[in-house]
Amino acid sequence: MKLRKVTAASAAVLALAVGATACGGGKDDDSSSGGGKKIAVGIKFDQPGIGQKTPQGYSGFDVDVATYVAKKLGYGADQIEWKESKSADRETMLQRGDVDFIAASYSITPERQQKVDFAGPYLLAHQDVLIRADDNTIKSPADLNKKKLCSVTGSTSAQNVKAELAPKAQLQQYPTYSACLTGLQSKAIDALTTDDSILAGYASQSQFKGKFKLGGFKMTNENYGIGVKKGSDLKAKIYKALEEMVSDGSWQKAVDKNFGPADYKNEQAPKIGEIKS
Repeated sequence: MKLRKVTAASAAVLALAVGATACGGGKDDDSSSGGGKKIAVGIKFDQPGIGQKTPQGYSGFDVDVATYVAKKLGYGADQIEWKESKSADRETMLQRGDVDFIAASYSITPERQQKVDFAGPYLLAHQDVLIRADDNTIKSPADLNKKKLCSVTGSTSAQNVKAELAPKAQLQQYPTYSACLTGLQSKAIDALTTDDSILAGYASQSQFKGKFKLGGFKMTNENYGIGVKKGSDLKAKIYKALEEMVSDGSWQKAVDKNFGPADYKNEQAPKIGEIKS
């Protein structure tokens, strides 16, 4: 009889332990509480200086921002599960819970705010164009009329140009910025448009040095924010983390590290919560 009682008790303890393991933090439970096993973070994989996957790991300004934020949420760098977040997929990934937050050159817009929440902005960029270094035919946004203009599917950049600045531009939508860059190099397209921070990252790569140049047009303000699922309590926590990143000097260090080599004239750190139209 005693043996049966001990066995039953042991079984109860074992069941409790299994239950506790199954209810761990991170993606195994509710990662918004922080400190769990893993946190899934969406970034770009093909944007040098912003978010790039390399044989050595992940690098870029967004990667550094996301790593800092994750640490403030209770996750070490080894607890971050990086996931590629293409422009067209970002809202869907957040809505279905594929990631906990996204830091992927993600401009805050009213349309996107209807679908997801944002913390930030943490960087003010400007829309510009990248053209071949020997092309002297594009000196203003109006010169993009009748030119083949490339951006990625799901991005607002090319649509902005076509709607407001160059209505006769021939819009070409490619799946990635890297594909646009290949088209620009082969002369299949005439200009690549997106944020100047992204373009500067591409232009500064050693294999492309001297081949491309920025137009310097500053056509729009792009307020980069960190996207979270609508109603997530992570929003307030990320706000606080971003404020701390600016105040303790980590933000400026990340800027110097990732944009310095390209001589990119970045704006000063934006006030968190203040969006420039």
